[in-house]
Amino acid sequence: MPNTTIPKVKAAIMGSGNIGTDLMIKVMRQARYFEVGAMVGVDPQSDGLARAKRLNVATTAEGIDGLIKLDVFPEIDVVFDATSAGAHRHHDEVLQRHGIQVIDLTPAAIGPYVIPAINLEAENASNMNMVTCGGQATIPIVAAVSRVAKVHYAEIVASISSKSAGPGTRANIDEFTETTRAAIEKLGGADRGKAVIVLNPAEPPLIMRDTVFVLSELAEQAAIEASISEMVARVQTYVPGYRLKQRVQFDVIPPAVPLNVPKLGPRHGLKTSVFLEVEGAAHYLPSYAGNLDIMTSAALACGEMMARRRIEAGIARGLKQPA
Repeated sequence: MPNTTIPKVKAAIMGSGNIGTDLMIKVMRQARYFEVGAMVGVDPQSDGLARAKRLNVATTAEGIDGLIKLDVFPEIDVVFDATSAGAHRHHDEVLQRHGIQVIDLTPAAIGPYVIPAINLEAENASNMNMVTCGGQATIPIVAAVSRVAKVHYAEIVASISSKSAGPGTRANIDEFTETTRAAIEKLGGADRGKAVIVLNPAEPPLIMRDTVFVLSELAEQAAIEASISEMVARVQTYVPGYRLKQRVQFDVIPPAVPLNVPKLGPRHGLKTSVFLEVEGAAHYLPSYAGNLDIMTSAALACGEMMARRRIEAGIARGLKQPA
């Protein structure tokens, strides 16, 4: 019988914390077009680096400089950056000089925003930004409303367990809110957006919950609800634990009693309220860490597309051919 094994390209993961480690496990279990070639960190004692070593992945605790010195570096085609927004700017400069595809899991937003359910196939930049965990969960809902009616304002609140937020996430709170807000407008289609993140210290840890409020022009409520349901199903194809917590709620805002939207002024129309929860796949942290799962699942989907394109174009440097 003919060998139908899919060839794979090599990827490096920068950041050996929660996000990077979860992504490494996901790639090993689920990726079709690429494999982990290296794990990069700055803490020699990190659990992520220890796990990578046990799994026979090349590792370095010397950051981007250490990655370049690894024997496997000439074979790396894709780098996932799960460090911090500040560090990513330097990493991207270095990696672009080497012609490496960068998938950014920080809120640095150097490249175009990418949310698989909305625009994955449409983007093909050398740096792809995965927005934020809150953005990945909520912006598809804003976009779903925008397909039916003009959206004046969208506000999202992402509540995650404090235990699932590592040092990188905590260092990027300001960037989280700004990047998510900008993506609400860019990808969600809102005239004005707002993002809030809540780190919930409750014990036992609570599952990721997201609330989306959208003020749009008046439209048929059934059409909006159907659009949201279709979008939820689309996200579930790569994040199975993503779901509506309850049925979509609607409130008509009359012209006589408008809502005051910051920088836009009074607006009336239809208020749509959507309540979501994201249960993680528990590849690394327990299932309450849906924020981890939705981010790494989105990055995996982006990496698969980038690797497939490189294979089809014949430009992968470290292509692993079928045995």
